[in-house]
Order: sequence, then C-alpha cells, then structure tokens
Amino acid sequence: MNKLWSKGSEPHQFVEQFTVGNDRELDLQLAKHDVRGSLAHVQMLQSIGLLSKDEAEQLLVALQEILKIAENGDFTIEDGVEDVHSQVELMLTRKLGETGKKIHSGRSRNDQVLVDLKLFMREEMQQISQLVLQLFQRLQSLSEKHKDVLMPGYTHFQIAMPSSFGLWFGAYAEAFADDMQLFSGAYKIVNQNPLGSAAGYGSSFPLNRTTTTELLGFDTMHYNVIAAQMSRGKAEYAMACGMSAIASTLNKLASDCCIFSNQNYGFISFPEELTTGSSIMPHKKNPDVFELVRGKSNRLQNLPTELSMITTNLPHGYHRDYQLMKDCLFPAINTLKECLSIAEFMLQHIEINLHILDDPKYKYLFTVEEVNRLTLEGMPFRDAYQKVGQQVADGTFSATKEVHYTHEGSIGNLCTFAIAEKMQAVMQVFES
Repeated sequence: MNKLWSKGSEPHQFVEQFTVGNDRELDLQLAKHDVRGSLAHVQMLQSIGLLSKDEAEQLLVALQEILKIAENGDFTIEDGVEDVHSQVELMLTRKLGETGKKIHSGRSRNDQVLVDLKLFMREEMQQISQLVLQLFQRLQSLSEKHKDVLMPGYTHFQIAMPSSFGLWFGAYAEAFADDMQLFSGAYKIVNQNPLGSAAGYGSSFPLNRTTTTELLGFDTMHYNVIAAQMSRGKAEYAMACGMSAIASTLNKLASDCCIFSNQNYGFISFPEELTTGSSIMPHKKNPDVFELVRGKSNRLQNLPTELSMITTNLPHGYHRDYQLMKDCLFPAINTLKECLSIAEFMLQHIEINLHILDDPKYKYLFTVEEVNRLTLEGMPFRDAYQKVGQQVADGTFSATKEVHYTHEGSIGNLCTFAIAEKMQAVMQVFES
C-alpha cells in the first residue's frame, strides 16, 4: 500500500486493514480540500525558496487539474493507496517525477489532515447555516401569514392560555437564531489555520504560516503549534455542539408537528402525498417524515458525547484515535442537512386549521383574559382571580374569544423584523 510514512517495511495485512478502516471512503469527501491546502502550501514553499518558480508553477498546474477532478466528483483513491494525501502525492509524482515529491517539505500528515478537516468543516458549516436560514425564513413567513390565527397554548400538556400560529412559528424562527449564535462560535473555532504546525512541534524550515492563512481564507491561525494539534477533536466537538443545538430545536418542532397533526388536536395537516399509510387501516395519514426528523435529531444530540468519549483521556499530541471521529461526524453532517431540507420542504405545504377554537373544550382558554380585564377595570388581581375561578367551578364562566396583547414578543407584537435582524447579524460570521 502506498504510504507517505513508509520506510521500506510493510505492516501485517490484518493490522493494516484494522488501522485504515474506512478512511479511504471517508477521505473522498476531503479530496478537494486536501488539494486546496496543497495549493497554498506550494505557494508558501516558493515564497521561502524551497521550491523554484518553475517547480511551483508545474505543481500548481497539476494540482488545479486534480482539484477539477475532485470538484467534479471523479476523484478516486486507488487500491493499494492508503488515503487521500497519498493519492494526491502519487498523482503529482506520476506527472512531475521528483518535483511531485517536494510538496511534502515542511508538512506532516498531521497538519495536512488538520487543514483538510478545517476546510471541510468550514464549508459544511456554511452550507448548514444556509439551510437553517432557509428554514428560518420559511418560519418567519408562516408566522406573519398566520399571525391572527389563534390556537391553544399549553403548560403541563394542559390547555393554558391563548397562543397563535404566528407566535408558534415565530418561536421556532427565533430559537434557530439563538442556535446559530452557538454554531457561529463553533465556526470561529474551526476557521483557524493549523497548517505549518507539522507533527505538532513546528518545523526547522522557515515556513510563513501567515501566507497560507491568507491564501486559504482563514480568519486567523492557531499560533501555538501544539495548540494547533490539540484543536484536532476540539474543532469537531465544537461543531458537534452547534449541530446538537440546531437538532434540539428541530426535534421539538418535529414533535409539535406530530402532535398537532393528530386528529385529537387537528391543528395542522399535510397533503396526503407527504404522509404515509397503514397496511391495514385505510384512513391513516402518518407523519413519518417528522417522526424520522425527531428520531434523527435525537441521535444528533448525542454527537458531542460520542466525540468527547473518543478524546476525553488523550494527552496532547496526535493519536490514531482521532481517525474515528470522521466515522461519527461525517454521516451526522449529512443527516442534519437532510433534516433541515425536509423540514423546510414540509412546511411549504403545511395546512392550518382556522377554526380550532370553535371546539367547546377550549372555552376556559380565555380565563386569564377575563381576570386581566377585571383587573384593568380596577378590581384587585387576587379578587379577579377568585371571581373567575368561582365562575369556572360553578359552570357560569363565559368570555369573548379576543386577545389584547401589545407588548414585545406577544401575540399582537411578534417582533418579526427584530428577530430577522438578530439572524442577519449572526449570519455575517459565515461569510468569511
């Protein structure tokens, strides 16, 4: 097997299979990022005199050709080649001979895979942020569209006070805006350049790490080379925590949709083609999409724990344990993106029950409104509370189904624009 670290001897085949695992398959997702890291590294090597102008130009042309292959989805890791790093160097060596071998000067596989992962995570986080934004905008649009449609609010799963669809949709919009605060913090941790830290202790070559930081578009670098290596695992964990926060909100939204589409509630519904049926009950319209989003989101909330347990007892420096994090993180990223996309798609087709409160079981929904009305007329709050409570007890309570909320964030004042500004501010982080 072609390995960057080979010194002539080969490991036992059983050991090799165990240690490589499914890295070759996962590494295909890193291919374009590996090439981009190498493009920056080559330019830096030329700037410090470790590559001639002619050598650098040859390498840059060849790397651009490989990058195009990777971006088209045609990059493969050949049988007998250990990973993406070995494959790229092999392709360069075949094309350029000895010049291809010079690309690894001043670099270790440790900082090479680190920069690949940082570039990969940065791009994936940008994509996730855009999917969250699309869902956020859908929720805000629904919030404004249905801001005057009342629905019951619940505490302890009991009928409580009036709510509205505007309030309900808007709540999830703002919750996602808050999730993105955490996600943006993780993005800042990820968006730092580790290249040049080599195996974790720097290099005696006169590397210019500022050059690669600028070329790769990082906000800054991990300055201390040991800290750069310690960011392996920490960056993934930070991203996972941000993903978990988003998944938590998705989970609650999906759970609400499952409950509210239940016939005993009947608050919302979806077209038949977006639901599933039963093998024996012809009437069934099952909310399988939201059940799966709910379940997948629960799994995603376990991701930080899973990653933490891989790295929790590791001292500083590189350890092969880190390889296992890709097994957890890469599929989780795809799962989150799928859940965000399908949730936004489903909400495009949501149907709202405009007459929920016609059901007599909601007649006590407005008791607080009546207490507040009496209080505004001058009756002490406790007296008003007791009066309405007695009316409920003796069955004489009645009230108009009207609400009078004006304060910020309430039924009559959703602050949709202010919430949009909150999201707009946090989204700027992902533009770098």
